[in-house]
Amino acid sequence: MTALTETYALSNGVQIPQVAFGTWQIPAGDAAYNSVKHALAAGYRHIDTALAYHNERSVGQAIKDSGIARDEIFVTTKLPAETKTYQGALDAFDESLTNLGLDYVDLYLIHAPWPWSQMGTNHDEENIETWQAMEAIYNSGRAKAIGVSNFAVRDLKNIFKQATVKPMVNQIQYYLGFTEPKITSFSEDNGLLVEAYSPLATGGVLNSPEIEKYADKYGVSVAQLALRFVLQNGVLPLPKAVNPAHIDANAQLDFSISAADMAALNALPDTANSYMHNPTQG
Repeated sequence: MTALTETYALSNGVQIPQVAFGTWQIPAGDAAYNSVKHALAAGYRHIDTALAYHNERSVGQAIKDSGIARDEIFVTTKLPAETKTYQGALDAFDESLTNLGLDYVDLYLIHAPWPWSQMGTNHDEENIETWQAMEAIYNSGRAKAIGVSNFAVRDLKNIFKQATVKPMVNQIQYYLGFTEPKITSFSEDNGLLVEAYSPLATGGVLNSPEIEKYADKYGVSVAQLALRFVLQNGVLPLPKAVNPAHIDANAQLDFSISAADMAALNALPDTANSYMHNPTQG
């Protein structure tokens, strides 16, 4: 077993590979196709995309052409943040399945609690309606698990009020020095697996001299140290890369950071403080 094939168990028993290959900001076409195909060849078994990324068709084709059995690949996609109606969610899900060329996805997430152009605004009633659609999708068997992304504690509590199926995942901004402890603790205490998008702060952590000291100690790259840190906190990282060498390197996570060093790393201030933060996730 490696970090790429070891799994976490979601609250409904579904096994989810502990590392995902993220595709945010990878353009559709050759870039997305080649990146995903290389990631699968390198051993990744969890691919994360979204309707809003506009690359689902390329991702789906790479999965199909990989030659790997469908049940060996965990596929996540997301409902656009702007879609806040029951029927709209059902229609968007159908569009994603068509784009991907799949009969089901392993995980379907609400991309955000508010439209991106209205970050931080209140959409409690719409999110409850949308979650009802998510439950219908889940109950149909076409999504093996459902969850949310960018949801703060208050957003989760709102869903919990009427949910008959609780979210199983909360995918949030999370990297070394910015671990969103309130959201992370609340999510985990309520049975949600926390996923870390941008676990390298879109490259922001790579320039941290402090992290470099620890990376040198373990004989690994700064990126590998930062990803291993996420894993050892029990959180699922979603590294993105298009360079085949970086894709391969991000998969080499089979080392262990000592408890003392993890404590020190968890105490570090923001290691990429110029990186754009989600202001609703304090």
